[in-house]
Amino acid sequence: MRGNQTWITEVTLLGFQAGVAVECFLFGLFSLFYSFTLLGNGVILGIICLDHRLHTPMYFFLSHLAIVDMSYASNNVPKMLANLMTKRRTISFIPCIMQTFLYLAFAHIECLILVVMSYDRFVAICHPLHYTVIMSWRVCTALAAASWIFSFLLALVHLLLILRLPFCGPHEVNHFFCEILSVLKLAYADTTLNQVVIFAACVFILVGPLCLVLVSYTRILIAILKIQSGDGRKKAFSTCSSHLCVVGLFFGSAIVMYMAPKSQHPEEQQKILSLFYSLFNPMLNPLIYSLRNAEVKGALRRALWKERPA
Repeated sequence: MRGNQTWITEVTLLGFQAGVAVECFLFGLFSLFYSFTLLGNGVILGIICLDHRLHTPMYFFLSHLAIVDMSYASNNVPKMLANLMTKRRTISFIPCIMQTFLYLAFAHIECLILVVMSYDRFVAICHPLHYTVIMSWRVCTALAAASWIFSFLLALVHLLLILRLPFCGPHEVNHFFCEILSVLKLAYADTTLNQVVIFAACVFILVGPLCLVLVSYTRILIAILKIQSGDGRKKAFSTCSSHLCVVGLFFGSAIVMYMAPKSQHPEEQQKILSLFYSLFNPMLNPLIYSLRNAEVKGALRRALWKERPA
């Protein structure tokens, strides 16, 4: 029987299933958000590269976060925008699987980069005298490289587990991109192993790192309260609060989506939560870092209004 089965060659992304007027409005709104995402993260990446004062470990990791956010949004949003403006909402099966793979890889990288950034802030505030030794450029490069390599390897595990399944039944994905839980519903086989691996990966890549972040920031808060200088406390709070906002948005939406009990409308819930990953978080991250971080605002001012020599 399995020998007579034929794999599907393309799938249909159902998207938001709204009226024409609503979809036109969503197209305009999401196009604007996507443009802000690319512009905001591009500006953050540009000023970090151009301003030598930002050539520090914290902004080195922030530049990686900006790259991940632009890549993450570009993996999902363009196809979503195209589907909002056309009746033919199909995608070939192989590009669909590749979209799933990249979506997972970039999500994993963002988790790990956020953890590394919290560790960087912990060392900077709790062990300032040893900061340059502990967070040397060799260590920073190794941490960033390990985050990228491990994330793609973990995404590859999910990809291989998906490809072992026969896809020969329904070909409609009730989502605006090939999200892994929606793709698994197309499989003509038991997906228990895939579900178990996804949950185990969530524990390892979400719960574990989130606990490390919370422990780090508990220690950071205690250290900040011991700082005698008011300016020192203000600077520490400004850099840490911006990072904590990003952590809360990303980890909160991820845990609700993949680990919380499903609601009565899980597919609609997944679409809304996926928007946080694909569009809202990548757009908000540069705003949070630029508005709440004095060094980034200063670098942006210097880039826009360079001081003339006397």
